[in-house]
Amino acid sequence: MSVEEKTEFDTSRAEAFAGRVADLLDAGAAAAMMSLGHRLGLFETLAHRSAPADSATIAANAGLAERYVREWLGAMVIAGIVEYVPETARYRLPPEHAACLTEGAPLGNLAVYAQHVALFGKVEDQTIRNFETGGGTGYDDYPCFHKVMAEDSGQTVIAGLFDHILPLAPELAGRLAAGIDVMDAGCGRGAALIAMARRYPGSRFVGYDLCADAIEFALAQAHEEGLQNVSFETRDLTGYAEPGRWDFVTSFDAVHDQKDPLGLLKGLRKSLKPGGVYLMQDIGASANLEENRNFPFATLLYAVSAVHCTPVSIGQGGEGLGTMWGWETAERFLHQAGFGSIERHVLPHDPMNVWFVARV
Repeated sequence: MSVEEKTEFDTSRAEAFAGRVADLLDAGAAAAMMSLGHRLGLFETLAHRSAPADSATIAANAGLAERYVREWLGAMVIAGIVEYVPETARYRLPPEHAACLTEGAPLGNLAVYAQHVALFGKVEDQTIRNFETGGGTGYDDYPCFHKVMAEDSGQTVIAGLFDHILPLAPELAGRLAAGIDVMDAGCGRGAALIAMARRYPGSRFVGYDLCADAIEFALAQAHEEGLQNVSFETRDLTGYAEPGRWDFVTSFDAVHDQKDPLGLLKGLRKSLKPGGVYLMQDIGASANLEENRNFPFATLLYAVSAVHCTPVSIGQGGEGLGTMWGWETAERFLHQAGFGSIERHVLPHDPMNVWFVARV
C-alpha cells in the first residue's frame, strides 16, 4: 500500500511518534544548553578537574554565577552529558565525554555545532519573513556567524591542512615551498591562508571575502603575527576573474553560498595559470534527499541551509542552491567550468565534507 493511500488511524504509531517528537524537543534543548556551555567555557572547566565538584566550585572556577551554572548542570545531567553524585551534590564530566566537547578534543569539538541550534532562534523572525516573502538575508543578519565558522574551519580544515588536505595534490608542498601565488575565495577570517603563509614564507597569499568584519579580523591577525606575505580584501566575487593570476586557488565551504556558484567556478578556472590547482571543500551530502538519511548531521545541515545558506544566496540575487546542493552538483559545475582534471576525495576522519582537486 502506497503512502498516498488512505489507511486507518494507527494509535500505536501516533503515540510512538509523539514520543519521538518529545525526544527531539528534549534533544533540541540539550543542544541549546551545549552551545551555552561551549561559549562559557564550562566544558573545559569541568574537564580540567580530576575529581567531581559542587556547583559553587565549578561556577567559581569558570568565573560565573552559581545559580545559573547549577541550572545548566541540571540540564546536562538529565541529558546524560554530565555525571551527578546525589549524595555529595557533585558533578563530573567523564573524559570520554570531554573527548568530543572541549577545545582540541581528540574526536573534534561537537559543541561548536550546537551554536547553530542557538542561532536558529536568534534569526527565527527573519526566517519566517523569508518563508512568507521568498526574500533573503545578508551575512550581517547572523550574530557571531564568522566566529562559529572559524571554529568549524579550525577543526575541519586547519587541523588537517598539512597532513591530510594539501597532500591531496602531491605537487603542492614543493611548489608552495618554492614560492607561488595563492588565493582563497571566500576566506572568512583567513585562518587557512594565515596557516599556509606561516608555513610557506616564500609564497604569496591573498584572501577575498564579501564580509568586511571577517576581513578586518583576518588583517588584524596577520598583522599581529607579523606576516608580510598574506593580504586580505573585502570583495564581492560575483563575476570574479583575474585571468592567469594564480598558481593555487582554494575555497573552503564557500561556493554553495555564492550568488552564482557556477559563474564563480568559471572565473576561478580562468584565473589559474597553466598547471594551476584548485582545491575546493564543500558539504559531502548528496543532491538526492533519499540518499542523505544516514549522512552525518543531515537534519542540522538542512536546517542550516533553510536558515542561512539558502537565504544568503537569495539575498544576493542568487538561486539559493543551499548547503545540501550535493557533491554531484559541485562535480558537474566543475566540469562545466572547464577544469580538465577533477578528483573527488572523502577523508576517513571527516565524513561530512567532500574535497575536490581540480586542475587546469
